[in-house]
Formats: sequence, C-alpha cells, structure tokens
Amino acid sequence: MSSSPLLEMRLIRKAFPGVLALDDVNLVAHAGEIHALVGENGAGKSTLMKVLSGAYPDHGGEILIQGEKISIPNPRAAEQAGIATIYQELNLVPDLSVAENIFLGREPVTRWRTLDRRRMERDAKALLGQLNCVVNPWRRLCELRLGEQQLVEVAKALSLDARILIMDEPTSALSDQEAHRLFQVIRAMKAEGMTVLYISHKMDEVFALADRITVLRDGRVVGTKRREDTVPEQIITMMVGRQIEEMFPVQSRQCKETVLRVEDLSTAHPTRVGERFLDRVSFQLRQGEVVGIAGLMGSGRSELLEALFGSPRTPLLGGQILVDEQVRAIRKPMDAIKSGLALVTEDRKGTGLFLQMTVGQNITIASLTKLARLGWIPGQAEIRVGKTYVEKLSIRTPGLHTSVENLSGGNQQKTIIARWLLTEPRVLLLDDPTRGIDVGAKAELYRLMDALAGQGIGILMASSELPELLALCDRILVLCEGRLTGQLTRDEATEERIMALATIRHSAHVGLSSVETAGN
Repeated sequence: MSSSPLLEMRLIRKAFPGVLALDDVNLVAHAGEIHALVGENGAGKSTLMKVLSGAYPDHGGEILIQGEKISIPNPRAAEQAGIATIYQELNLVPDLSVAENIFLGREPVTRWRTLDRRRMERDAKALLGQLNCVVNPWRRLCELRLGEQQLVEVAKALSLDARILIMDEPTSALSDQEAHRLFQVIRAMKAEGMTVLYISHKMDEVFALADRITVLRDGRVVGTKRREDTVPEQIITMMVGRQIEEMFPVQSRQCKETVLRVEDLSTAHPTRVGERFLDRVSFQLRQGEVVGIAGLMGSGRSELLEALFGSPRTPLLGGQILVDEQVRAIRKPMDAIKSGLALVTEDRKGTGLFLQMTVGQNITIASLTKLARLGWIPGQAEIRVGKTYVEKLSIRTPGLHTSVENLSGGNQQKTIIARWLLTEPRVLLLDDPTRGIDVGAKAELYRLMDALAGQGIGILMASSELPELLALCDRILVLCEGRLTGQLTRDEATEERIMALATIRHSAHVGLSSVETAGN
C-alpha cells in the first residue's frame, strides 16, 4: 500500500429535501488498498460513492486524486478520471445483449468504422471468464438471473481498466462459490495497484477482504479501523450505535399440520425448448415451520418459489400444489394469492415494489378488493390499515404518503412483507429476503420471521447465505440443477453437507431421517 493517498474526499456534504445525507465526510484511500465502507442503510455509504462516481455533482467539499483537486460533474467524467462503479441496483440495459451492456458507449470498431462484433464477443468472453461466468455474450440481459446480471456488471467495470473501483454490495445476488471467485479477482486487482472501495453489510466479507474499514452513521464518519486492529462486534456497535445482543432469535416452534404439499413439480426450461428446469420436486411445509432452500446459482431456488406463485417466467409442466391438503390450480399470481400464498421476490426494486407509489399504496395494493366498499376504496380505511402495519412491523417512514423509494432497504423489505400479511397468507415465500440490508435490519427481519412462524404461518425461504439458513430454518431443502438432492433437519445440517448436496448433480437422500424420507 502506498504511503501517499491516491484518493482524498474532504468535508463532503450532500443534502436532499429535508435530509442531510452527508455531513462533512472525510475519506482517504491508498493505491493497492481494499477499503471497506460499512454502516446501516441510510448511513450515507452509497451517497458518498455516488458523489465520487459523478452521479451527485452538486455537493460540498472537494475530491483529490494523487493530490490534485478534480471536478466530477457526471459519470463519464468519473470514468475518464479512472473511477469505475458497480452499483447495488444494477446499471444495465435489459433489452441489450450481455456484450452490448459491457461495452455500451465504448463499442470496438473495425478499420472501416463498423461495429467489431467479433472483438466484442472475444473480449466479453474473456472478461466473463475471469469471473467463471459461462454466458452467451449475445444473450439478452433480461433473460439472465439476477446473480448472472450482477456478474455482467462486474465484467463491465473490469473492462474500464480503472484505478479506483467502487463496489456496492457486489455479492448480494451471488452464491458462495461465485463470491469466492470474485474475491480472487478483487485481490488480483489490489495486487496490481488498484484501489477498491467496497460497500458491504456482510461482516465476513469485510474482514476477509479489507485492509481498512470506515464506519458511517447518520451521514457522518464514526471512525476508521485497520482490519487487524478490530473485530466484527466492534464494527457492528459502531454502525448501529448500540450492541445487538441477539442476531438470530431462539426458536421454540411448534410445527403443526401440513399447510403446503408439493408433489412432482416440474417447470419448463427458460431457454431450452422441450426441456425441464425443475424436475419432479416434492416436499411439504407445516404450519409454523421455517424451511430453507439452498443451492448454487442456477439450482432452481428462485424458480421454485416463482412456480409456486404462478409466475409466467416459470410455467408448470406437471405436478400438484396442495394448500391445506386441497389441490390448487395455480397458473398466475392471483391464483396463488387466493390460495393463501405470498411471495417476497429477490429483486425488491425490480419486481417487488412500485417505486413511484407511496408506502401506504405499496402496503394496500394487493388487498384493494378486500378494502373496497361498493366498488369504492374508502380513503380512511386505507390509511387506517396502512398505519396498523407500519406500527406492527416498525417500518421507519416519515408517513404513509412518503415515496417508498426513499426508504432504506430494510424498511422497503418490511413494506413488502406488510403488503402480503394484509392478504392473510397461509404460506410466505421469501427469496433472499435480507439481500442488501444492513445487520440491524437483518436482526429485525429475523425476529419478524420467527414471530410470523409463531402465529402459524408456514415460511419457505431461499437464501444465498448458508449461515442464515442454518440459524433460522427447521429444515433445509437442497437443490442442484433443478432437482431436489436432499433434505436436512436443523441438527443434521452443516455447510459442508449442504454444499455436498448442492453439487452432486443427481437425486439423493443424504443424511435424511426416516421421518423426512417418508415426508418426501
């Protein structure tokens, strides 16, 4: 690490209407350093990086690179200054191909000034290869899963040959295996002298990668620590201003009758005509039980939840879905809602929230027919219901009329859960529910899940974080390439056993108790 700083941000100040997002923030980073930025949602991490990347040019303070003061009026100016950014909310064009997204605005041309498609394909494959991502460069981005899209965003940043790389939650949609590969790439970039500014809520990532850690809270820098001089508990206390006594609640659940039974569920493959993706998946979920779904990216975790909810992206080819032992014909989301199922998707801003609508509208939108009287929706009834759920779930918002896009990630997630609880579901389907939210919000969400299970709701939860599944779930289903390869009880489950089942590529019953085997 160089002794003189590559980057200095001095007294950075940024305000939005009614909110001081950054209050005289100072940040120093060196060449060949991985510098982590941590803090709760709304602490100012992403805002600070958007100042550096040119997304917020109207700010106070100054930015210096190698001691020279620079102006960054827009993202293109940031790129020209050697600053590349990977945003948590992907900055890609869904209808363009993978290669077109990677080289957008910088497309290679031939000597005749025509588009050099051969070079685009070759270079895109090379960049994706560094990330061990096997994707057709000419496939449309919208056809990829969220995790694959995130790897395309990383490849795009790598193509810029930047001196400073900003990474905002880059592993939020990646499996452990893909994240490990990304860490290898980050360390290689560090060895070549690149500065990496790394935003993450995952303490294991921060302590595995970072040289130094800067903590922000309420728009101010609380402090900067060298990794070897601190521990995760100290950083978490700095982040939230208090100690989190218990991350995972202590469960003493009484699981009752079967609320959801899935028999031989199969779905069509999204790209290969005539082939199955989910292949004869069978399991059951009881009232008050939390069942996890584990597997690598592409295993079918999200597709299973989407199929149960009637998503058009995952059309059924066969099998049965039973709720309270009654066969349900679920062909679209409305069928699922009427059957007592609710889905919190992995991409809350893309497919979960109506960002231009208010908090109150997002809570009530799935229950308008329930609130209506003679074809009209009484405004006071909608407000009353909205306030009830804001209080019940402790959603921190200035009011029901606040735009939901202005809430932190954790409060946005609780808004979606409030929407579905209003429908009085029998089964709650959660797809990576803690993706991109801070440690304090995670603890709140875990306690909420435990409380909902205690009320008798069956919870089926997919997650890319194995420690989360191991701590929260009564049982864990493991998928590999669309097949159910095993089920493990809480006592049987370990990270090693889950990974073994996630990579065996054929159906097996490893470590099953006789009860589980019979139940499947």
